[in-house]
Amino acid sequence: MNEKTMVSDALVGVNGELKTFGDIIPQTENKELKQCLKQMRSQCEMSQEKLYQAAREKHYYVPAAKATREEIEHVKSILTQPRMS
Repeated sequence: MNEKTMVSDALVGVNGELKTFGDIIPQTENKELKQCLKQMRSQCEMSQEKLYQAAREKHYYVPAAKATREEIEHVKSILTQPRMS
């Protein structure tokens, strides 16, 4: 297995863990457990950022192009339209 594949697999795993934290934290009633899960999520996010940085430096990951002003305004207009009930 080459390095690019290993980095990609690690990112997929970390992203899955972050999704799991996002799913379970809001459902947790125990405040101590919730705090512990939030700390674990924070550590996971730091690991994710380090992996993405390494992937970008080696050109294994290329972020999407930045949105244009028109694209941003279009999304804003969609999100601020009154909702129909």
